[in-house]
Amino acid sequence: MENLQYQLIRSDRKTIAIQVRPDGTVIVRAPRRMPAAAIQQFVADKRGWIESHLPRQVQIQQKFTPAQLRELAAQAKGVLPERVAYYAGILGVTYGTITIRSQHTRWGSCSSKGNLNFNCLLMLTPDSVVDYVVVHELCHRKEMNHSARFWALVEKILPDYRESKGWLKENGKALIARLN
Repeated sequence: MENLQYQLIRSDRKTIAIQVRPDGTVIVRAPRRMPAAAIQQFVADKRGWIESHLPRQVQIQQKFTPAQLRELAAQAKGVLPERVAYYAGILGVTYGTITIRSQHTRWGSCSSKGNLNFNCLLMLTPDSVVDYVVVHELCHRKEMNHSARFWALVEKILPDYRESKGWLKENGKALIARLN
């Protein structure tokens, strides 16, 4: 297995931590007296997490080309209608047309007529996030607001929706920033 390159910063801190910078640099911050072998073992144990964050962080730097956006939209057209149909059945709601766009401010929306719009960038998010956005918009078919009843409905379908909502909050702006 190839060694993972990282920059080590020792300080008076009490714990060890890893940061993946937007340029792909991996920073390991460790206590001054922590043995090198313990640091290497920690990095080895966290390799999967580091590697899962590297591509996303490196991609932040690049703007999407029109061809990439068309590909993401095509992917979304193959994935989202199926997810919408599945969750609409669970929720017992109907919906109108499904439109895929590359939106700068929204991940999804639901009109009063039941038409659904989704951001093609959802194809770059985890499946759980895709499901969260789909369920969120379909729940608007029952509650056209963000009331406590609305969130209770979302939670009934996706009990761990807060994790996906948090993922979007943490990572969504970086994806949308690549649109211009």
